[in-house]
Amino acid sequence: MNSFQGKTIAWAEADGIIKLSLQRPPYNEIGSQTLDELEEFAGQLQRFQGDAYALVVYSALETGFCAGADLRELYRRAFEQKEAGRDASLRQFLERIHAVFAALDDAPLITIAAVHGLVFGGGLELALTADIIIADRMARFCFPELRLGLVPGFGGIPRLKRDVANSLIRDMLLTGRSINANKAQEVGLVSQLAAEGEVLEVAHATAKQIEKLDRHAALAAKRFIKPLPAEELRREIDIFCELFNRPAVQTGLRRFVESDDPLPYLP
Repeated sequence: MNSFQGKTIAWAEADGIIKLSLQRPPYNEIGSQTLDELEEFAGQLQRFQGDAYALVVYSALETGFCAGADLRELYRRAFEQKEAGRDASLRQFLERIHAVFAALDDAPLITIAAVHGLVFGGGLELALTADIIIADRMARFCFPELRLGLVPGFGGIPRLKRDVANSLIRDMLLTGRSINANKAQEVGLVSQLAAEGEVLEVAHATAKQIEKLDRHAALAAKRFIKPLPAEELRREIDIFCELFNRPAVQTGLRRFVESDDPLPYLP
């Protein structure tokens, strides 16, 4: 069995299924350390192809799947550096995130995101790299970035456009409202619902169903029906960087960083 235990993620392969857990308290925020460990995992995906046929990504925390980017770290990265280095540092971070998410999106495995609780911002963007999203009935999905004067920056808009109707995208982005798991399934974002606390078991059962398929045919079908929107992803990085340097964004991030709200991620 292949396995890895990091500070923010862990993964193990057994019987052809890789299970990758997010485990950075309190909300699995994606910062530089998580990115480092995800890069390490992504670098081994091609090696897994001979031994594994499915990947399940889930959270080991009760709070939820992932609340998104580590905004406190992003704030420090952008505004505690010299003016000349801001955009370059931010762009480099985004390009690394995009490279990892593209590797997960195009992985030579059938991938399943098993989500519960908060599936916000970058967490939703991570889930959208998966071929199949299975949700706990209590999960909630949201892109709250416009509240800070930003757009999703980890590939969320192009991938959401690939998967669901444009009317839902406009509603989620332009209002910042969250949707529940029932609505997510209704619009096609989520393929299956699980009873509370059982999403990982449902994901495992789905992975076992995938085992019955011809692997080469399954991967050929995946690449045919799930193309990578490469040009739109590059444009998203440009838009995010343009918006990020505005004074209003600096103010919004500072307010978030200084907040003593125990659940600042909730809209």
